[in-house]
Amino acid sequence: MKYHLLPRTVFSLMVICMSAGLSAQNTKTGSLDIINLTYHLNSRFALFTEAETRSQLITKDFFYHEIKAGAFYYFPNTSSLFAGFGNYETYTSPGAFKRPVIANEYRLWEQLTIGTNIGKLKIEHRYRIEQRWINGKYSNRFRYRISPLMPLNHKTILPKTIYLTVNDEVFFTDQQPYFIRNRVYAGGGYQFSKVFTLQSGFIHQFDYRITDGGSGTNYIQTSLIFNLNYTNTKRPLHLVTE
Repeated sequence: MKYHLLPRTVFSLMVICMSAGLSAQNTKTGSLDIINLTYHLNSRFALFTEAETRSQLITKDFFYHEIKAGAFYYFPNTSSLFAGFGNYETYTSPGAFKRPVIANEYRLWEQLTIGTNIGKLKIEHRYRIEQRWINGKYSNRFRYRISPLMPLNHKTILPKTIYLTVNDEVFFTDQQPYFIRNRVYAGGGYQFSKVFTLQSGFIHQFDYRITDGGSGTNYIQTSLIFNLNYTNTKRPLHLVTE
């Protein structure tokens, strides 16, 4: 394979994988809305917080919200370590956060993100380990995500850059059925400045179950991404959220 064809090939393979996932049945599309803020203390450390809501339909039946925070450590290259914690609540639906709360979760997690660049194409591999307390019951979860990102009008992500991104993430546990979820995403964004980026796209999430095989859910995701006190122009910003 010629070197200059590799970015296009990676994107093609990702689109094929997502098309297969989207074949699962589901007639509803909800919203998944995110506000993401990172404050860079220096070139090595940053603080992070994120709020998220989800709905069964685009503008109504909000049934889920989360708030989380943590800290990054950046290596001299394009990789990073992260540790965080959060609270996640799922409500009875349909309705707008209609009580009672059917799942109240507290979570700790640790992750390693490894970034590589192939020409203009940026690829991130994210490995995450989660410790979860759902209604007081403890469980573990393990996640891996691959995220290609392609800037269209610049060589890297800079202010006034339009970009496309896709990702595929798999979820595992240490209990049956072990492989429990696959989440695929396709979208794009625009970085207005060093401070603000808007990203939007389509998510298909399929949850596997032993009893009935599982079910799929579709979301339109909209992310408002804020990076404060960011001065390291040699390291591209991490823009893939959730």
